[in-house]
Parts: sequence; structure tokens; C-alpha cells
Amino acid sequence: MSKREAAGRSRETIGNAILPLLTRLRRGTALDIADEAALTELFSGSIRQMEGHIDLISQGDRPGRVQLILSGFACRYKILPNGRRQIMAYLLPGDFCDLNVAILGQMDHNISTLTPCAVTQAPGGALEELIATRSRIARALWWASLVEESVLREWLVNVGQRPAHQRVANLLCELAWRLRAAGLEQPDGFDFPITQQDLGHALGLSAVHINRVVQDLRATGLIRLQGGRLALLKPDALAEMAMFDPVYLHLGAEAHLR
Repeated sequence: MSKREAAGRSRETIGNAILPLLTRLRRGTALDIADEAALTELFSGSIRQMEGHIDLISQGDRPGRVQLILSGFACRYKILPNGRRQIMAYLLPGDFCDLNVAILGQMDHNISTLTPCAVTQAPGGALEELIATRSRIARALWWASLVEESVLREWLVNVGQRPAHQRVANLLCELAWRLRAAGLEQPDGFDFPITQQDLGHALGLSAVHINRVVQDLRATGLIRLQGGRLALLKPDALAEMAMFDPVYLHLGAEAHLR
């Protein structure tokens, strides 16, 4: 294989890998072919294969590159002085790890893989140049940042005001809607490798309590969780029980589950 052929194949691989990002950004801004090609080129560097439960960025770091999750699940978290962990966001394929950290100077939290992940990265300066020269990309990334803030607000409501069953069901609905929006949901559901402990650290519940809730949701026929895959068997009923309204995800009509 020639160097040109190898480069073309590598670019095609990256293009396929960042498709969840492009699919997601299209919901915020109408990117044209040139915009999408520029984003693909920006993230055309090597893909790193990371094991689960490995920190990608630690609190206090000053990363000079922007990282993008291509596959797997990651999370934002903080550790309290007593060792307890609070997960503040789940990062899915197509999500940035540190889009605006260059503006703030240093990380004020940690980002870790929850499962084996594929990650790529781009120089922060190159991304800033792209934002400065391509208004549609700037708008799309601004939209993505605003959606992250909207999700965080909903998580605060979820943990602060909903009982355990609604907390868990609400989060399951959110993940399903987000994965669908990125083109990653299939008719039989989606990969769900998140442990009960990880769910508990996001929802402020013990692993035992999470297990009890999940068993109840399975027994009532609302979900199927088997072999690391989750399916919402009655998505409308689950959403109603959870008081889940996907408007905060800003995904548009296409993101609603059929």
C-alpha cells in the first residue's frame, strides 16, 4: 500500500469515527461539506485506545489539545477530601472532553474513561483558528457548549428533587435520546457498560439502591438490561414515570424515540 493510499484510508477511518460528532452538531447548525471536511481534517491525528477507568485529564492540568471521544463511555468527576466521588456528566461518542479549557487556563475537575475508549485530539490553537474562520463551526461548537450547560442543570434537578426510581429512569432516558441523536442507537437498544457503582456516583445513590431500582424497572417491563445492552421497551411510559422531557437536550424532533 502506498503512502497516499494509507493516508486516504486513515482519513476515511477518522471520518467514520467522528461521524457521531458531525451527526450531533448538525442538530445545532447546518454545517456544509467544507465545514465537515475541516473538522474531519482537524481530528485526523492518531487514535488512542484507552483502557477503562483511566484519567484522560486531571484536575489542575493545562491541556494544550482538545480531546474527542470516538467510542466508549467517559465521565467528568470530582473527588472529595474524604475520597467520595461525584460524577457530573457522562461523555459519549461525539463528545468533547475539554472544548473550552484553554480559555479557563486549567482543569477544575477530572475526566476519566469508564470503559475502553477510542480518543483523538487536535491542537487547541488549530481549533481556535477554525472557529475564527468558519462561522458555522463556531456556532455549532457554541451550541454544543450550551447544551452541556443545559444537561448539567437538569442533572441538578434530577439529583436534588426526584426520588430514586425517577432519577434512574430519567438518566436512562437521557442516555437513550443522546445516543440516538448521535446515530448510535439500534433497534435492540444500545451498549450500556456503565456499572451500578458509576450510576450511583452520578445519582447520589448506593449501588445496592441502584440495583433495586433497576430490578424494579425490569420487572415492570419498562427496560431490558442483558449482556451489557439496554433497551427501553416502553420509552413513552418510562419517560412519563421519570418526568423526562428531552427539550433540555435541544435535539429537535428527529431525536425522539419511535
